[in-house]
Amino acid sequence: MPVKHDLYQDLGVSKEDVHKRRAEDKWLDSLLTQYDDADANVLNAEKARASDEEVENLKKKRLLIKDKIAGLLG
Repeated sequence: MPVKHDLYQDLGVSKEDVHKRRAEDKWLDSLLTQYDDADANVLNAEKARASDEEVENLKKKRLLIKDKIAGLLG
């Protein structure tokens, strides 16, 4: 069963801190929205039993967005 990624745990930051910064930074807000969409795409592909290649490509896109978020929060 597909499980939603916990971005905040992965980044080692609190949800409250991120949301506070998100309100002040439109680029961070955009990236977090993109991350949520990318994560949903991965979950949907896994539920639909998409090919391993398709799921892997979606995960790579999600990871690229996560790296950008980590760069802003670091």
